[in-house]
Amino acid sequence: MSDGSDDPGAGSLDSDQLPPLRTDLAPIAEAVAAADADAFVAVGDRFDDGLRYLTRFAGPDRTYALVVVPGDADAAGRAVLCAPSLFRAQAEREFVSGARDRDDGDSDGADGDGDREFHDGVAREVRTERAGDHAGERAAAVVRDVLGSEGGDGSEGDDRTLLVPPSIPHDAAVYLERAGNALASTDAVATARARKTDAEIDRLRRVQRAAVAGMARAEAVLAASEVGGAETAGEAAPEGDSEPDRRSALRWEGAPLTTERLRRAVNATLAAHGVRDAGDTAVGAGPSAADLHYLGDDPIRPGETVLIDVSPRGPDGYRGDLARTFVLDGDGGWERRASLAVESAREVALGEIEPGATAASVHGEAAAELGAYGFDPNAGEGETGFTHGTGHGVGVSLHESPSLSSGTELRPGHVVAVEPGVYDPDVGGVRLEDIVVVTDEGYEVLAEYPFGIIPTERE
Repeated sequence: MSDGSDDPGAGSLDSDQLPPLRTDLAPIAEAVAAADADAFVAVGDRFDDGLRYLTRFAGPDRTYALVVVPGDADAAGRAVLCAPSLFRAQAEREFVSGARDRDDGDSDGADGDGDREFHDGVAREVRTERAGDHAGERAAAVVRDVLGSEGGDGSEGDDRTLLVPPSIPHDAAVYLERAGNALASTDAVATARARKTDAEIDRLRRVQRAAVAGMARAEAVLAASEVGGAETAGEAAPEGDSEPDRRSALRWEGAPLTTERLRRAVNATLAAHGVRDAGDTAVGAGPSAADLHYLGDDPIRPGETVLIDVSPRGPDGYRGDLARTFVLDGDGGWERRASLAVESAREVALGEIEPGATAASVHGEAAAELGAYGFDPNAGEGETGFTHGTGHGVGVSLHESPSLSSGTELRPGHVVAVEPGVYDPDVGGVRLEDIVVVTDEGYEVLAEYPFGIIPTERE
């Protein structure tokens, strides 16, 4: 189930070749109607992945808001983006124009939109007035303006119910409640994000290919490294001792190789492929490889597991996630048994992925396989064995729905990272991770990367 590319570094991130990203707001409007509420409100900034998904607005680090009001027999649904005034043109382009049906060439509008309809039937607009007010205040003003003076029960006043994401900032919630609105939490956004469109899958596939290039760079650096003696680390070798000192770091390009040097090499490759490392390139060696996401600086020594987890962010916000484990000059002991167990767990986990399967069954099969190899499948944090779930959803967030430990029924369009692993805090860790999309027939690995605990030049 390959992506069709044999080159670990293949894949351009040229967004001009990709279909546009357009979020269907109809499910959000439907959730409002189903809850007998009046509107949906989200408040956040460019670091709020849910708000970015809803608006496709790669906005500034100051807060902004989105209000969605469902339609009725007499009017279509409406969505209003309260954007900072300096970003109006960008918001119009990304939130409004990008959501219209494609132009057939007959429109007369100055912006090229003409009379084109919104693809989901939810009319969009951008408002930049009252830019000095808090985004929560601005959202409350839009609710009053769009819904008029009637409350949710038809009475006069501002007694309305607004659906909000669970993560809405506290200060925004206070402003909305002060304006006379009751707030009710909804998981409608998380539910909508869980199943990806073809355009989203295209983005995920491209950024995962960049992650593959980063991993190939890491493996090449390890393959080119040398096992030096104690004298290479500034120490005198014991008289008559010609064997390499396994306490010394590997050497690469004339200097000791550390997890930070390897991380920088990976991140440089990610940048060259048009993605950002997002501060999430994890490299652990020896005991620190048992840390699930190690970002520190340790020497990399011969015989130790080197666990590399590459999780870049692409230009449209979508994430990659790829992990492999290597050992240079190993003795074939714990790390070899752990590697075989994790590879086998990965295979049985993938074998469970198909439409209709429960996500938790994927975790259950992987854990059982690791148990069959003698590793504790239910180890706690800091213990020896399998200490985490088998995987998680991936999209604009690195971790989103569905979790592979949940009772969610897998459906086509779900995108999940499958990542079995085993760890020993005194020795190291082994993890393999790939992103797959659930298809009508089963699954597709978005970007293949070879296995093999001994590092090999693949660039």
